Amino acid sequence: MVIDKEELTCQICNSELIKDSEVMCCENCLMNFQTDKIEIPTDGEITNSLKSIIDLFKGDVSTAFEKDPAARNIAVVLTSYPGIRAVLMHRIAHFFYKMDVPFIPRYLSEIAHQLTGIDIHPGAKIGKDFFIDHGTGVVIGETAEVGDNVLIYHGVTLGGTNTKPIKRHPTVGNNVVIGAGAKILGPIKIGNNVKIGANSVVTRDVPDNAVVVGIPGKIISINGDKLPSDEVQRSNLPDSVKVLISSLENQIAQLNQS
Repeated sequence: MVIDKEELTCQICNSELIKDSEVMCCENCLMNFQTDKIEIPTDGEITNSLKSIIDLFKGDVSTAFEKDPAARNIAVVLTSYPGIRAVLMHRIAHFFYKMDVPFIPRYLSEIAHQLTGIDIHPGAKIGKDFFIDHGTGVVIGETAEVGDNVLIYHGVTLGGTNTKPIKRHPTVGNNVVIGAGAKILGPIKIGNNVKIGANSVVTRDVPDNAVVVGIPGKIISINGDKLPSDEVQRSNLPDSVKVLISSLENQIAQLNQS
């Protein structure tokens, strides 16, 4: 099924008109199209996509109850958790983004940003059971990819380090916890079952089952055994400065004894 590009753009743009007509069609929208016809999904494809969005939303809500002990009932989660609303709006915006629809995806993401303080580019790929706790100041870039069962806190940035239109944002694995204020920058890969401490700055790949803390981020420990997602603890992250000072103290003690 196809529709004329004017028919589509006329329904979505209200900026400066290129012709005096009851039909609203701006020059910028027309320039976004390289062909005279736009392919749009069939009814079956749209139905499947909407079902997928609903299923993912249910998983996100269930994850909020699993990961936040303050989640008392469904009404509170749906109305008072900005992360839940932001991710739902992102999934809808991402649906339009994959259709190459102009304007609408970015507009939806900006509405979510204004309502929740969470900025997720519609191009970002986010897996199931995703939860943003608190949420204020979270930024997820266009080419970022987030796996399943990921928990991130307020102030987290999955940012880019390149101004070219290429893969420039991180890829985060499954069962990952990213502490408040952490910055993960560039097209790096964060493995599965990784914990990243609050305010860490990570610019290099992180292997599976690792704990990263500090600026720049340093791998403190790697557990060869897979970490069950329900046993991930945020309160027992090692103190990298304390570990370093203890090591220096031991070396000084050994020198004094020699």
